Amino acid sequence: MQGRTEITFRGISPSEKVRRLVEAQVRRLERFCANLISCHVAIEHPRRRRGSANPYRVRVELTMPPRKDVVVVHDPRDNQMIGGLRAVIRGAFRAMERRLKDTAELRRGAVKNHRERRALVIRLFDEYGFLKSMDGREIYFHRNSVLHGDFARLKVGTEVRFEAEPGDRGPQATTVQIVNPIGARVGSSRLPPGWD
Repeated sequence: MQGRTEITFRGISPSEKVRRLVEAQVRRLERFCANLISCHVAIEHPRRRRGSANPYRVRVELTMPPRKDVVVVHDPRDNQMIGGLRAVIRGAFRAMERRLKDTAELRRGAVKNHRERRALVIRLFDEYGFLKSMDGREIYFHRNSVLHGDFARLKVGTEVRFEAEPGDRGPQATTVQIVNPIGARVGSSRLPPGWD
């Protein structure tokens, strides 16, 4: 990797064992993308309701040529049995490994490259929101899925590009990037073509 792996701990004390585990996982990823530019890993212990089975969330953000950001957020739900922080970290990196394999297949032409997915932000809350895709689906996203820390810049009607995967309760955006901060007014006749 060209840069250094950056690890951020939020609500949890830094640990040398966890740093070594993350660095080992990053080295594994380099098998699928040898020219990674940078990697940022955020390990969080967010406030959850008392008795929650999963106290951790891990976000992995890679930058690879040509300056493409790939983000995975692993936030197991309470109903999923986990084996602690190490298991959540490994789960995040397994998800990233799948994304890198898919990206490599796209670059080789093994998979058809579908048109870029666009959506409008239709609802926002403190930590998450919902998008409406061109095909009319509502897609959940968490603030950690928004690239470059731009969650605070989002407004209802902001146009975004996104990537999604199946979640526990329907489609979930894994990467959200602002395309047009002004966007269009949801419910108005000025929606972009395909959103009517």
